[in-house]
Amino acid sequence: MKPSREPIHGQWSSRWAFVLAATGSAVGLGNIWKFPYITGENGGGAFVLLYLVCIVLIGIPIMMAEIMLGRRGRRSPINTMRHLAQEEGRHGWWRYLGWLGILSGFLILSYYSVIAGWALAYLVRTAGGVFTGLTADGVNNIFYSLVADPERLLAWHTVFMVMTMVVVARGVRSGLERAVRYLMPLLLLLLLVLVGYAMNTGAFQQSLVFLFSPDFSKLTPNSVLIAMGHAFFTLSLGMGAIMVYGSYLPRHVSITHATFTIAGADTLVALLAGMAIFPIVFANGLTPAAGPGLIFQTLPIAFGRMPGGEFFGALFFLLLIFAAWTSAISLVEPLVAYMVENMRMSRVMASALAGGVTWVLGLGTIFSFNLWSGERYKLWGLTFFDVLDYLTVNIMLPLGGLLIAVFAVWAMRRESSISELGIGDGPVYRSWRFVTRYITPVAVLLIFLHAIGVLKPWLNRL
Repeated sequence: MKPSREPIHGQWSSRWAFVLAATGSAVGLGNIWKFPYITGENGGGAFVLLYLVCIVLIGIPIMMAEIMLGRRGRRSPINTMRHLAQEEGRHGWWRYLGWLGILSGFLILSYYSVIAGWALAYLVRTAGGVFTGLTADGVNNIFYSLVADPERLLAWHTVFMVMTMVVVARGVRSGLERAVRYLMPLLLLLLLVLVGYAMNTGAFQQSLVFLFSPDFSKLTPNSVLIAMGHAFFTLSLGMGAIMVYGSYLPRHVSITHATFTIAGADTLVALLAGMAIFPIVFANGLTPAAGPGLIFQTLPIAFGRMPGGEFFGALFFLLLIFAAWTSAISLVEPLVAYMVENMRMSRVMASALAGGVTWVLGLGTIFSFNLWSGERYKLWGLTFFDVLDYLTVNIMLPLGGLLIAVFAVWAMRRESSISELGIGDGPVYRSWRFVTRYITPVAVLLIFLHAIGVLKPWLNRL
């Protein structure tokens, strides 16, 4: 029997509102910044195909499980897991899964906001023609000048955090839903405009071959693990965002259909980003395997060379800002929801406090690139930013995803998951349960072991 709990924060007005919001959470810097460069580093088409397989075997099963838990609990992740553990007769320690998700999102947003601030700074610089005619050394000097100035980074970090918290403070319908109803269509429109421009660079065909013509000789065991990891992280899994968004989902909406739509939209954006970026890179004789610097150090060279580079470069960084904005909103929502539920705060007050604490923690990331970059400020050779990034991406998120899968198919009663998913005990449900029960946990465990370096000696021998 389904529990009678109703969402106390409101709910999405429709299935499409939820799909837009969850897609906005999933579509972020990972799609437009990370996916193109890891594709470039791992050979193109074969990696894309492998990534799509990983989305099906890892991303979709865990997303279905996380949405299901959220809708059944109807609260912030902490209270959801406490209620569901009681309902299923499990130990109260499962509430720490909710704590893990909220803490992960909070820590990630503290440095995510700083990186998003770079995009804001680059939007202004690109539109102003700063990169026009610059060499690679000139573009690098601009980047290093930006990150070496804590005051400028602080200003852009502050702007982005204010943008995020203004939306969150307005609530589910008036804030989150209204924002994604405008931002997601605009994001897709900007992306299509950039793809249209890329089609006229003279290197579009070369880019399609690179993206969609698989050469499996270029794949390595490390490429497989990178594809598995990105398929997991790109859908915002394990950080409480999808769980709290699922808690606002109306009962009549199919979790299965919504999940496939979200995963499909997220993958489409990543592929379109590659189709927009690689033609520009190839047409200007640059390398697609430029790594993390592809967006902030390689593409500006191309924008500075091409006709209309100021306009199309500004569009690109505006796209990056929209993607980061929709993700940032989802990262802080679980914490705000918990504060409203447990601390008797208004949503505005909870948003202000959560945003303020996140902003303060972001100072550590800002100083990591300048004032705290010396060896005496490092821990095990890592800056404050490196420690946060390593802790969240390599440990907390895989652990959260693994525990979500374990609770959904091992701790939760079969009849409970059948009831909440609403797809009956047919082949779709049995397939999801088998994959989530056996395949997905092993895959996430491999991601975790790879991330913390346990598999490195084995990979080096292959």
